[in-house]
Amino acid sequence: MTPTIRAFEASADGGRGLARDMPVRWALEEAGQPYEVQQVSFKEMKEPEHLARQPFGQIPTYEEDGLVLFESAAIILHIAEKHPVLLPADPHSRARAIAWMFAAKSTVEPVIVEAEAAFLLEQDKSWFEQRQPMLKDRIRTRLTQLANRLGDAHWLDGDFSAGDLLMINVLRRPTARNMLDEYPTLAAYVARGEARPAFKRAFDAQHALFVAASHEAVAL
Repeated sequence: MTPTIRAFEASADGGRGLARDMPVRWALEEAGQPYEVQQVSFKEMKEPEHLARQPFGQIPTYEEDGLVLFESAAIILHIAEKHPVLLPADPHSRARAIAWMFAAKSTVEPVIVEAEAAFLLEQDKSWFEQRQPMLKDRIRTRLTQLANRLGDAHWLDGDFSAGDLLMINVLRRPTARNMLDEYPTLAAYVARGEARPAFKRAFDAQHALFVAASHEAVAL
């Protein structure tokens, strides 16, 4: 059965491949797995039908053969376990790849998201300017640690894995990406990920929906 993912009808990311269905698409492309996409509006995301799939009213969701999943990392882990190309066969290497998935979402991404939320929501607050250096320093701490661990390697632990896929997706967030000039090895790491044919196919597919939605909006 061909899996179905749900994605934004009109993503707010400006066609940059930043919406959270992007890493799921990338994982499916790496696995060589065809998939279908159903688009949902922001209004539909808060309605009972979608909330039954995703209790927090977000995207993406994943459906296949009666299985319904939410949370992009959980979906990618499922895809990786079903299609071995994204996880090593060796048990120890496999466990480390999964650990890097958790590191991307639990250790590196939170400090980036906190800075982005502050920039969007706190600019009118008296503490905004004073808080910015602290938030950036937290990101630099994580990026420095990650760069030290990566060193001159192409990927985090041996061959490309779901851990790299999620980590690169996190580093593509605008706040992190704007700081990658300070970390040439991480900039090169992200560039290697984006050069993968599967990434390009996923990006083009997501971007095509953004272009179609933009044209439709202009026509209206």
